[in-house]
Amino acid sequence: MASEEDSAVKEPLDLIRLSLDERIYVKLRSDRELRGKLHAYDQHLNMILGDVEEIVTTVEIDDETYEEIVRELHIGETWCVDIDTMGHHYSLCCNA
Repeated sequence: MASEEDSAVKEPLDLIRLSLDERIYVKLRSDRELRGKLHAYDQHLNMILGDVEEIVTTVEIDDETYEEIVRELHIGETWCVDIDTMGHHYSLCCNA
């Protein structure tokens, strides 16, 4: 049984540690979102997610009415690894 100290959130990384093996939501640049089960992470917040659903949101303007048209593309059943290296950020996802 986990002690109260093990489940306490004292630093930001504690919240991520407590989220291991839980479904999490990750907001990325370029209006992309990931929802999946957190399997592992490191101090740089590189993450390995399983059973991931990727949501890509696009906003277009209707030429006649000038109203915003918001579309979401849901892509499911993927594995993702989030990597930061040499100042560049990559999210690598593949279909299972």
